[in-house]
Amino acid sequence: QVELVESGGGLVQPGGSLRLSCGVSDIIFRFYSMGWYRQAPDNQRELVAYMTVGGNTKYVESVKGRFTISKDSAKNTYVLQMDSLKFEDTAVYYCTVGGYNGRDYTPEHWGQGTQVTVSS
Repeated sequence: QVELVESGGGLVQPGGSLRLSCGVSDIIFRFYSMGWYRQAPDNQRELVAYMTVGGNTKYVESVKGRFTISKDSAKNTYVLQMDSLKFEDTAVYYCTVGGYNGRDYTPEHWGQGTQVTVSS
């Protein structure tokens, strides 16, 4: 059983910041790529950013320059730092781990999701 433990969502004003965390086991951390998805009401689930095992990252255009994906090796934790948040960033955010084939990231396991609400 692969467990991904998410934390860090909440309510923030436009322009504010939030930091999402996703804790995994050591084996998962060492051998899986990871990605953050989000899903807003009435929208399809969207891949926001991912990081390969080698540390390469990719972001959806709408969050480039505002979101940063990273990992804390000491804590086996992935982090999504979200700055300059906009109303349209409101969604449930999901941590995932999966595979990367050199071109595409494919999620295999999902966290429980955490709500991010940007509102004034």
